[in-house]
Amino acid sequence: MSELEGLEFGKSDFVLLDEVTMEQFMENLKLRFEKGRIYTYIGEVVVSVNPYRQMDIYGKDTIDAYRGRELYENPPHLYAVSDAAYKAMKRRAKDSCIVISGESGAGKTEASKYIMQYIAAITNPCQRAEVESVKNVLLKSNCVLEAFGNAKTNRNDNSSRFGKYMDINFNFNGDPTGGHINNYLLEKVRGGGQDDREDSTPEQTGNLHRSKKLYLLRGGSPEILESLHLQNDPAVYAYTKEGATSNNDRSSHKAVMSALEVIGFSKEEVYSIYQIIASILLLGNIQFESDGESVQILGLEAVNHISELTATDPESICKSLLYRTVATGGGEVIEKGHTEQDACFGRDAFAKALYERLFGWIVARINSVIEVKDYNPVLHGKNTVIGVLDIYGFEIFDNNSFEQFCINYCNEKLQQLFIELILRQEQDEYERESITWQHIEYFNNQIIVDLVEQPHKGIISILDEACLTVGKVTDMVCLDSMDTKLAQHPHYTSRKLSPSDKTMDFKKHFRIRHYAGDVTYSVEGFLDKNKDLLFQDFKRLMYNSANPVLKEMWPDGQLSITEVTKRPLTAATLFKNSIVALVDKLSCKEPYYVRCIKPNEGKSPVLFDDARCQHQVAYLGLLENVRVRRAGFAYRQLYSRFLQRYKMTYEYTWPNHLMSSDREAVEAIITHHGFQDDVAYGNTKLFVRTPRSLFTLEQERAALIPILVLLLQKVWRGALARMRCRRMRAIYAIMGCYKRYKVKAHFWEVERRFANVPPTWHFNVLFSSLVVRWWARQIVKNIPPSDMLEVRAKVAALTALCGERKDWGVSRAWERDYLANVRISVEPNRSLFHILSSSYPFLSLFNKSTDRGLLVTDKYFYKLEPKKQYKVLKRLPLDAFTGLSVTSGIDQLVVLHTFSQDDVLLCLQRGELCPNQDRVGEMVGALVDHFTRSVPQPGKPHGLYSVAPFSVCTTLSEMASLQHLVVSEDRQQESEAACALRSACPPVLCASFSLEVFPPHSFWSGSCFGCSHGTGSELVLL
Repeated sequence: MSELEGLEFGKSDFVLLDEVTMEQFMENLKLRFEKGRIYTYIGEVVVSVNPYRQMDIYGKDTIDAYRGRELYENPPHLYAVSDAAYKAMKRRAKDSCIVISGESGAGKTEASKYIMQYIAAITNPCQRAEVESVKNVLLKSNCVLEAFGNAKTNRNDNSSRFGKYMDINFNFNGDPTGGHINNYLLEKVRGGGQDDREDSTPEQTGNLHRSKKLYLLRGGSPEILESLHLQNDPAVYAYTKEGATSNNDRSSHKAVMSALEVIGFSKEEVYSIYQIIASILLLGNIQFESDGESVQILGLEAVNHISELTATDPESICKSLLYRTVATGGGEVIEKGHTEQDACFGRDAFAKALYERLFGWIVARINSVIEVKDYNPVLHGKNTVIGVLDIYGFEIFDNNSFEQFCINYCNEKLQQLFIELILRQEQDEYERESITWQHIEYFNNQIIVDLVEQPHKGIISILDEACLTVGKVTDMVCLDSMDTKLAQHPHYTSRKLSPSDKTMDFKKHFRIRHYAGDVTYSVEGFLDKNKDLLFQDFKRLMYNSANPVLKEMWPDGQLSITEVTKRPLTAATLFKNSIVALVDKLSCKEPYYVRCIKPNEGKSPVLFDDARCQHQVAYLGLLENVRVRRAGFAYRQLYSRFLQRYKMTYEYTWPNHLMSSDREAVEAIITHHGFQDDVAYGNTKLFVRTPRSLFTLEQERAALIPILVLLLQKVWRGALARMRCRRMRAIYAIMGCYKRYKVKAHFWEVERRFANVPPTWHFNVLFSSLVVRWWARQIVKNIPPSDMLEVRAKVAALTALCGERKDWGVSRAWERDYLANVRISVEPNRSLFHILSSSYPFLSLFNKSTDRGLLVTDKYFYKLEPKKQYKVLKRLPLDAFTGLSVTSGIDQLVVLHTFSQDDVLLCLQRGELCPNQDRVGEMVGALVDHFTRSVPQPGKPHGLYSVAPFSVCTTLSEMASLQHLVVSEDRQQESEAACALRSACPPVLCASFSLEVFPPHSFWSGSCFGCSHGTGSELVLL
């Protein structure tokens, strides 16, 4: 199934049709054409419909999308079958071929060019010069062969007038090393006689089709035309006067000249080609007249020009056109004069032979350039081949003559090979996979092939016998002979054998029942077209030319008239021999097929002629191909490939299964969906009998793909983010190491320079202080501003309580505000800044405990009544407090000292959610931080402060006996207070600080207060 195509575009493989009928086949083909999908599969066969417009599906991006992919991983395309053939050649070292067939105008030539373009694009990744040279010659050869082998016809602007088979040789690396081109049926059959059939060329006055060579002459310069005695008007020449000119003749001429130069044609050889083409055109203008006894040429100017162009004697040309040299049995040579009709036939046969020999010489010249040279299998490895066959398809017209007979015989042979190879592939695959082989009913066209080519009994043998018979043998006599010998053949009939069939005429028509349908042939002209009308005089004339190119083209002219004893082979026999050789060559290769269909006669990109297309589907045998492919099982795939595509449809196979083999995993998927009766398990492949099972899997897969895409995007984005994070971490680690190295290097340099300087104690202390302050700065700058208040309070508590109280709440978050959701009743119209709010129990003189609320702002201390919506019971100015005392134990007792020695004793409540929380440290840190930052000192700038010494009491009794704790206003009072305290308890800390003053702010929101009666030392803060 194609990865990128939905069911709205129809089925990408005709094998997957629900029913194999012509109606469903045509409906699917038409839908895909209307949706712009011109390619469809039949297994490994590509059906191509000519779009008659440029399509953006052949660029570099498309080539990259199909390179190395399996056939069903992308939508159907020529590139897919090209890549499959290339992989078969490269991986299995097996020769392969691509057979392109279809009627004129179906797009065969373009298909072969795209296949060559793809093979050239995917090979030689190292850009080796010798390989690139071979690729360029192979590609340019198409341009040259088109120019000399294609023509403008009533049905096709670029119709191939020959069949082409190109072998491309590859080395063991898969790079092209050379090639070889074979051409089939150029002019020998196509150009003979008056041709009024549907696909004839526009000109009807001569026997030569108007090929691209005339377009090239129209694009040539006036100097070249003058030297060739030509005019720039095709209407002047009998062979081209009915043909229209093209608008791009000059560009075509330039392209062909460039291609000839790339291939390696010399200027002399190119000019010789022009001379031969000019001779052919001038030959067509030669006219004859008869006086009853002899035939004369009207005007000798054309003969003289031909003589100059071919480097021959004018008298010899006249003699060859008017007479025929015959050798008698006794060795005597006599000249027999032509009738006017014989002279015209001889002239046209000579023109056709000239062009045929020219085309054959061009092909041989290209082969001499691209052939593999100095090949040694021991040194260079196995030489593998990909063959590309571009050949005419089956033709059924209103008037079918000798040309259609030969072409349809060729297609019968190719169809026979096609069915045999397909059936052989099917049978071999079934045997390899240990699947029971079922006999497939199909039409075996061997009986039709025998009707045409069987020795002594076939139609070709009867024609050859008539051509060799002495005396006057006409087409009607030949038809009577066929009616006599083939009367009992089931696939042959005529009006004589079927008198009631009025679609045929007596003594004119016979009918063959081909695999593609019945074809009625007109016997008129069969013998003339089958005979070799080229007399030996013309061959000797060209061999004796002074032009080396012409001489090389006619090696058979070296024999004298007495030495030529064997009759030349007929056109039909030559064609049969070449087709038999072609089939033998194809049968030893792995085949891939491209079937081309012409959608309409008007070359419209939107019109789909159902009747016309159905006719082509029938004679191409596409429906037969689908039946053969679907016989037994419609779809087969390797277990690994099937599992990779559908493993997401079953939870135990996604993303990877844990079963012993892929086959078991595939069996699990099939069993999960209930398709056990519709499949067969081979050794390496799964075979699915009906397409409906496959569509069910496809629909479920299509529904899961978006989910998996989102998952993969999430995982990949996470992986990218982690990679970026690791890179950033590595970058910062490197930067940090480098910075540390630079600092160390600086100190090493300082140490080196001051190595002999004696150390001083003052410098060491100052330097240590600088280092500590720098390190503190490094720590502080990484603290978020929202956490700075808490950090300052903890630093202040650490300074006051370090080593004196075991647990002071440093490890928990300090919330500061524990009454945030309570409306506080304070004085109206007074701006107060909140410092701390909490609750504590009040112990009366009667030993009764009552809860109270505590609110500390930057100005006042409030005692609140919780039961009366926190009514303010008492307010004290904050600057009335002189100190604070706590114990060194785990109790929550706090004493706030005032100037009036009316101390406040608090027992803070612990947190309800965490009863073991210590909140003494939070209160101490908040008050110390506030006082140290807001109390200015005399004689110091605003914002500088001093912290007096504080003492730690050992018992609660000592704390109660403490008389007073004061915040001194000057140094004298501070010293006296310190002396008084030292007599009672030695101080543990005495320090002065200078810090920047911050605006008034909240520095503690309190904590839950609770009672504790533990013993411990009293901490006094001055």
